[in-house]
Amino acid sequence: MNESIKNEILSKIESYKKIIVSRHVRPDGDAIGSTKGLVKLLRDTYSDKSIYLVNEDYSDYLAFLGGEDAAPEDCSDALQIVLDTGTEDRISNSRFREAKEIIKIDHHIDDKPYGDISWVEDFRSSACEMVADFYVTHKDKLKMTPEAATYIYLGMVTDSGRFRYEGVTGETMRLAGALLDCGVDAQKLFANLYVDEFETLKLKSYVYDHIKITPNGVAYVYMDDAVQKKFNLTQEAASDVVGELSAIRGSLIWLAFIDNKAKNHIRVRLRSRFLGVKDLANNYHGGGHNMAAGATVYSKEEMQKLIDDADKLLGEYKKTHGGWL
Repeated sequence: MNESIKNEILSKIESYKKIIVSRHVRPDGDAIGSTKGLVKLLRDTYSDKSIYLVNEDYSDYLAFLGGEDAAPEDCSDALQIVLDTGTEDRISNSRFREAKEIIKIDHHIDDKPYGDISWVEDFRSSACEMVADFYVTHKDKLKMTPEAATYIYLGMVTDSGRFRYEGVTGETMRLAGALLDCGVDAQKLFANLYVDEFETLKLKSYVYDHIKITPNGVAYVYMDDAVQKKFNLTQEAASDVVGELSAIRGSLIWLAFIDNKAKNHIRVRLRSRFLGVKDLANNYHGGGHNMAAGATVYSKEEMQKLIDDADKLLGEYKKTHGGWL
């Protein structure tokens, strides 16, 4: 798919001596895996190039993967590659515009295009899937080590919900298999991702005890400032509790509201099964994928309005769709 643009990207990479790789703010597994994986892939292939992983926002959740680089003093002669980031305002590198050229590699809907070269495939399950495809297309020229493959596989696993979400195809699995063939230690990776600290289990217990359900089956939880302090949570860790709401029979929309006192707003994570929530998120200062989106509300009243709108959306869906579970 898109062979010509993948060839163009490789040609640009080969023509530059200095390359900077960045992702989005509040990074998830796909953002971190795609950038660290691409950087490792390029460093192992082109030992004569200066390749930097430059970001200004990090994730405690994936701290076991290691750190980042400082930006070079002069970026004017560099190629900037941005992964997994739909819009410029979410790029976690305030100096990205200083680069000579910018390449965008992303799997979000291309609402606000940017970059001198833009490779966007919104049907992909993850940006890491695109990096894996880029490698497979050019495997005669690129060197994939077990470390690089592990980073990329991590992003594919986390962004696809362990290959359960919409967007996973036979091609996704073939590319994941190609990475496994490169030496991914899946057992070690999963141990880091899915074995919880005891304190995390206490947090999950709190979430289960405070889930609320609307009449039509929207499950939601509110993580106020006091709860975040009690469990010593970052905003990202608090947002991740939305995943704990997904196993309730009859519930097809899940919402996590995360209080942000410092910025005077409430962050919202929206997830769904079978029906989309992207348009709902768009109505509340947000956006994202069809079944995984984010939004922001600025009061308890606006939060309740979002809950009511989600309940209405789910109610209408259930009236017109049968056999969904």
